[in-house]
Amino acid sequence: MADAAANHVTMNQPIETKVARTPGANDPMKPNLEKVKLLSCDLRDGKEYPRSPRQTLGGYVLAARALDKCRAVLARTQGEYHSNCPLDQRWLKFAEIEYDAFKSFVATGATDQEVAAWIGKHARKRSRTEVIAWNNKERDLRLSDLPLEIQELMEDYIAKFVPRNRIVYHWFDVYDLEEERL
Repeated sequence: MADAAANHVTMNQPIETKVARTPGANDPMKPNLEKVKLLSCDLRDGKEYPRSPRQTLGGYVLAARALDKCRAVLARTQGEYHSNCPLDQRWLKFAEIEYDAFKSFVATGATDQEVAAWIGKHARKRSRTEVIAWNNKERDLRLSDLPLEIQELMEDYIAKFVPRNRIVYHWFDVYDLEEERL
């Protein structure tokens, strides 16, 4: 049960972030992988799932899911999931946060509240209404709004992973149906 975009050969690998330098990215942070393991989900073999892409962290949809997958990668319990995949990149690019800086902070064993505060400090400053509008646009993104290569991928992915007789219109529904939240 992996993120839809992660199963395609060309989409399988994490992509490099091309955003503005995150302030504080060079700050020394000490990893605490034991604490990360305590906070991490076990995403192997459907034992647990990352949070819904609809759930917010630091005010952003997608961020809580990205955090769950990042922790799982650090704890080596990611299974088929990928951190820094195209789905994660959507909020990282909007927030203008570098993935490596995010991952380094997560590696310290930061709690959800600490990560939310870090996001607030390091994300591009935007008005609350601008973030809400972006969140709502992401929540409402239809499959037909996606780039053609992802639409093609979704066509096969939905047939394989989404329960039969379930109609999918919104991109986030793919994850919530597959991971048994809908």
